[in-house]
Amino acid sequence: MLSNASKYAILSTLYLAEHSNEGRKISVKEIAENIDVPSPFLAKLFQQLVRGKIISSTKGPHGGFYLSEKNKNKNVLDIIDNIDGVNKLNGCFLGLNECDSANPCPVHFIVVPFKNNILAKFRDKTIMEFAQEISDKGQLLTPNDIGPSLEEPCK
Repeated sequence: MLSNASKYAILSTLYLAEHSNEGRKISVKEIAENIDVPSPFLAKLFQQLVRGKIISSTKGPHGGFYLSEKNKNKNVLDIIDNIDGVNKLNGCFLGLNECDSANPCPVHFIVVPFKNNILAKFRDKTIMEFAQEISDKGQLLTPNDIGPSLEEPCK
């Protein structure tokens, strides 16, 4: 349902939520190493996230990436929308061109409640609330850890 780009963007933004602030900025290299994501790919994602005002950055010797108070109040759906667009989540689960209530695919009515539930969670929780929830559960932020939790209800 989510592209790797969206997963990496979510993961890295949650990492920033836990480890950065305006006084402690983090380099792409440090984040990439800590969450096991390719650094060049993450750098391109961060350019997009900064342009979309999802994360903040400062250039120079003490520069890096961080979340401002305003960034922390964004939600995960903002990240997905910035990277993939929300239409990716609204498309047919089987990839059919025409799929809606009037012309459903074989799994349409199974998937729609799941999609609505996950979209609500992505929309209704701030980045900081997500980061806190992950921290409270003692989970590590790596692609292997975040992927299954997003996809688990599909089993």
